[in-house]
This record gives sequence, structure tokens and C-alpha cells, in this order.
Amino acid sequence: MKKIFFLSTISAVALMTACKKDLNQVPISTSTTATFYLQPSDFLQASNAIYADLHNYPNRLQNLSEIRSDNIYGVSVTVRDWDPINDFSPSLPANAYVTEAWTTDFNGIFRANTLLDQLAKNGSLVGSATLATRLQAEAKFLRAFFYFDLVRYFGKLPIIDHPVSAAEANTISRSPVADVYKLITSDLQFAIANLPGSYTGVDVGRATKYSAEALLAEAYMAKSGPTYGIEGPGLASNEWNLALPLLQDIITNGGFVFNPNYANIFAYTNQGPAVNKESVFDVIYTSGISGTSDLYGASYPWNLTPNGYFLSLKDTKSNGSLEIIPVSPDLASSYAATDVRKAATIYTAGYTNAGSTENRPFFKKWLDVSKLSSVLSRFDWGIDYIAIRYTDVLMMKAECILHGAPGSQSDVDAIVNQVRTRAGLPSITGVTLPQLFDERRREFADEGLRWFDLQRSGNLLTIMNAWIAKDDAQKAIKPAIANYIIYPVPQREIDTTPGLYTQNPGY
Repeated sequence: MKKIFFLSTISAVALMTACKKDLNQVPISTSTTATFYLQPSDFLQASNAIYADLHNYPNRLQNLSEIRSDNIYGVSVTVRDWDPINDFSPSLPANAYVTEAWTTDFNGIFRANTLLDQLAKNGSLVGSATLATRLQAEAKFLRAFFYFDLVRYFGKLPIIDHPVSAAEANTISRSPVADVYKLITSDLQFAIANLPGSYTGVDVGRATKYSAEALLAEAYMAKSGPTYGIEGPGLASNEWNLALPLLQDIITNGGFVFNPNYANIFAYTNQGPAVNKESVFDVIYTSGISGTSDLYGASYPWNLTPNGYFLSLKDTKSNGSLEIIPVSPDLASSYAATDVRKAATIYTAGYTNAGSTENRPFFKKWLDVSKLSSVLSRFDWGIDYIAIRYTDVLMMKAECILHGAPGSQSDVDAIVNQVRTRAGLPSITGVTLPQLFDERRREFADEGLRWFDLQRSGNLLTIMNAWIAKDDAQKAIKPAIANYIIYPVPQREIDTTPGLYTQNPGY
């Protein structure tokens, strides 16, 4: 499935090169659009091109969520792009990771808008009303996915729900977070009503009704989080009761299965929604396509793995981070001796390269060094990223119940103990919200959820500042303040049309 699915993207990606990666350009020129959408395969390729903008999503989660959180202590010898992320520097507007998040997500939004526009104008050319509606639902799911990613990082956003010219883009200011959530909610409600529950053949891996339900539940929960006095993702809306039925439908009717083997969830032999029943929605990758590995293969498995480790294995083509980005001592020491998740997530054995020994631990959940001989380059890892995992659905249900949605303490305890039993830990009773988030920290380490969990917990500032006091041996990290819960608007967006955007406070 994966090779066919992504190879069909190539011509669409090529045509989409008129797509601007900044906000102030037209996503596709009028002439290109007019000559492209002529037959059903064109609409499918355009849909695939939207999915292609998910390619860097897991790297972004690692760079802007894991590294920002108490899971990483990433102080480098030479200042790297991740250092100001980790140490709460106010000088982030020009940071490459911050700019990439804004640029890539809006590129995906522009592609979604273009396809939606063409379906409205020329949907009859798809040849099937059912397929046309499904493609519309997929485009809306993906547009909501990109906007949800953006709102959790940046707060207020320009709302663009149709193709715009450069002149129009230069007049669209940032809208309140509540309005962004309205678009996300509307798009996902349409997706839920019009996406199938599953696919067969080459379509396996596309968004389903259940992935849309999970994403909408996440949006309701993020929106229900505290405001911290900023214009960020939390609006204290108390919509936990809206999230719970969506999660319950996934649990009851989605056909997903809680994998009793934690390490197997991330095994290269357990790939894709058709095989991995923990997978509610994946970002799909394919390795081994010569000359195009950077288009189809993944780089996130090595993103938090130091290059020195690969060199110690006598591998020179995979590469890794320029310096080690260590797992924080606080996280590493938080695993019980019997917790199998630590060995599956963190490399602790140390390594020696060029006569230098490094003993600090690093994340390796997605890395299988037995594949080094088969990958073509550092961009060619062939493991799918589980963007929405079934265990997360279960634990989000527990969180909603603890916030007052229908359910009992025994329901919460049963979910958490199912997770703990798989990890090799004893059962507990009377699970509280802080205990739930503490369990989530170890369960989803290296999956990019920690910063968003901290946002939602209401305790982000308390937890982060306590961690800084404990782990920051070099005294390099600034105190966490509310303004740093979200990131700055990239400076080049501020500079493009002076006065259109106001920078987020604190930057």
C-alpha cells in the first residue's frame, strides 16, 4: 500500500511547487490549477499532496514539544537550533523549527483549500459523487489537523478557508483562538459524517471517521484546558463531555486493539493501520526508493539520536543530531526498575566514538539499528509515525472522566492499570489527574505529546520550573513563564506585511 500511495503523490507535489511556503503567496497559480484538475486521478493526486505536508510532522513534535518539555535537557556545547527551544529563550522568532511549523502547516492548508475549491467547482470530473465527498472530507480533516497543530503552537492565527491571492493574504490578520476552533470543529464534524471507518487496498492509511473523532476529541480537550492568562490553545471551555462520546465511539466501534506488548507497537514488522491495531492515524513512510528517499522515507527516527552513536556503529550514511540531545535525568530516573517502557524508549548503554565516551541517555523508540544496512540515507527510514494511538484514546477518556464527564473512578483506574500492567507495574487505585499525566509522560515519551499534556494539565509552569531547579546543572534555562507556553509568530511573517500581525507577548 505505502509505495503505491506515495508514488502517486509525486506529480501532484511537482505541480504544487507554485505553492508558497509563506502566508503571502498564492498556493497554486491560476493557470496550473485550471490545467491540472481534469480527471479523477488528478483529484486523488491533489489529495495525496496534502498528506505529503505531514512528512515533517513527527520531527516537529520532537523539536517543539519534546525538546521544550521536561523530557529533554538539551544544553549543547555549540549553540544549536534546539537550545533556545529548550532554554526558553525570547529570541525565537527567527528559529528554524518555529518557522518550519508555520510554513509547512500553512502550505498544507493552502493545498487543502485548493482541492476543496476545485471539488466545489469541478467535482463532477471526479466521476463519483461518493469519492468526491470523501475527498472533500479528507481535505477538511487535514485542514483541521494543520490548524490544530498551529493553534497549539502559536495561539491566534489567520483563518484562510479558501484559495487567496497574495494581495488578499496580505490583508488577513490573526483571528481569536475561539474562531480557529470553530473552523477546526466544523471541518472535523463534516469529516466524521463523511469518512469511512476503514479502507482497503491502496487507500489504507487515509483519514477515517475514527481518526477525525479522535482529533476532534483532542481539540475539545485542548480548548478545555486553562488559559494561563494568554491567548493560547486553552480557553477553559469545559467541553470534556463533548470529547468523551467521540472517544467512546472509537473504543466501542473502531476495531482497535490494545497491544499487550509495548515494544511491538513501534516495531518495523508491525506497520500501518491494517496491521498495527494501536494505530488510529499514521503518517506513512516508505524506504528504499532510490533518488527520492527524502520524499518518502522518514528522518524522525534519528532526529533525537546523536550522530556520534551512529559513528560508533561505523555507520556514515544515517547521521543523527549534531550533538547529543539527552533525555532529562528526571525522566530517565522516573521509570520503575520493572517498567519495560524505559528499555523500549531510551538508550542507556553509552557509546564510544573517536576515543570519547558518552553515557548520557537519549531517545531511540523509533530506531532499529538492524535496518542501517538497508536505508539509503538518513532520510530513508521506513517506519510509520503513529500520530494518534489507541492507548492515547483510552487515556484521554480517563482524563475526561476525571474532569467530570460521565464515568466512574473505577473506569479511570481500569484504563490506567491496563497501561501499567503492560509496562510491568503493579495496579493502583484512586488515580488522580496528576498521576494520570505522570503515567502519560512515560507512556508517550518520544511521541511528541508532553508539551501539550503540560499545557492541558494546568500545572505547566509549576512542573517546568520545579524541573529546571532540579535538572538544570548548567543554569542555562530561563524560568518558564506563561508567555512561553506558545511560540512567537515567525519573524519573516511579521516583516512581510508590517503591522498585519502583532507578535505574541514575551518575544
